Amino acid sequence: MSVTAPLGFRAAGVASGIKPDLLDLALVVADGPCASAGVFTANLAQAAPVLVSREHLKGRRTRAIVANAGCANAATGDAGLADARAMAALTARAAACPVEQVVVASTGVIGVRLPMEKVRAGIAAAFPRLSREGGPDAARAIMTTDTKPKQAAVCFTVSGATCRVGGMAKGAGMIAPNLATMLAFFTTDAAVEPALLRRALGEAVGESLNRITVDGDTSTNDCAILLASGASGAPAIEREGADYGAFCDALTEAARQLARMLVRDGEGVTRIAEVLVEGARTPGDADRIARTVAESPLVKTALHGGDPNWGRVLAAVGRAGVPLDIRRVSLWIGDVHVAEAGAAREYAEKTAALAMQEDPVRLRIRLAEGEASGWIWTSDFSHGYVDINAHYRS
Repeated sequence: MSVTAPLGFRAAGVASGIKPDLLDLALVVADGPCASAGVFTANLAQAAPVLVSREHLKGRRTRAIVANAGCANAATGDAGLADARAMAALTARAAACPVEQVVVASTGVIGVRLPMEKVRAGIAAAFPRLSREGGPDAARAIMTTDTKPKQAAVCFTVSGATCRVGGMAKGAGMIAPNLATMLAFFTTDAAVEPALLRRALGEAVGESLNRITVDGDTSTNDCAILLASGASGAPAIEREGADYGAFCDALTEAARQLARMLVRDGEGVTRIAEVLVEGARTPGDADRIARTVAESPLVKTALHGGDPNWGRVLAAVGRAGVPLDIRRVSLWIGDVHVAEAGAAREYAEKTAALAMQEDPVRLRIRLAEGEASGWIWTSDFSHGYVDINAHYRS
């Protein structure tokens, strides 16, 4: 159940010394060039590996992914860009492929140069360890403040033949994705036409990784990468239809599994919630309101305390910047109907408090403005979150 579950991929994770005594450098290498696609952060402060990988993915063929933890290689100027290119070149040389077929990713502290001697030694040490069983080590090697690795694998069929999607991801803080989430890598042994591959990744991310938030911050390094080896031997997916639909469903399921793991393992998280908005004029309106509620510090602290303080939810709805009649808004916590027509209704406070103990907590908002809906997964703000981020560098 990892990024190496699909045929045609090997992986490894090693301790290069970027992080003391921990796995911190991951490789995923395909047996041959793969059709590939990627989505990246919309943050204007983009890290060097994001810039390099965007450029390399224009070729639509990828052989290897190299990723490190412990240093984001962001806000490092031309020197950082040169380091990211060197990281790709070292991997390309070891994989015997063109440098444009290497995707680079980094995560960790912003504004710090990569220790390239350690990166060089780590890449050299990782290649001999590449194996079909190396997925779990690779998943651990990309962790930063994560407490556990995130991996997923889903099977599907293409014209009767079994294919697989595998994935791994990391992320615990600076999670409010805009196009992707922290670092996420997907593989499949299906053969998929590149334009369809890009579309499938964008749609899957939109229904999973782009619907989570821990702290409202979008990273400088966010990326989600997808490689298709075609090693299953199944007929190529070259057009829309049942086979493409099955692939999209499997990819979205893998991405949703990883997304839920990410928000559950967020920094200091003790409780997660699903925010559902119904009856909006447009999906964009629904999503905007859902995210505003999910990222409200007052809602998130009430979530931590198990306090059914629905007034904070209503206030967030009203400030989301979406035109609506607040007198038509209704709210539920779990199955408890707490507000109607924009005002309190009779309910049992103890029952609402119990609903705040559910896993996940369910916050449902009905606008009565239209037929569109949207949702997002969020987490509480705890003392642990503050402790982690108050001393992240020190």
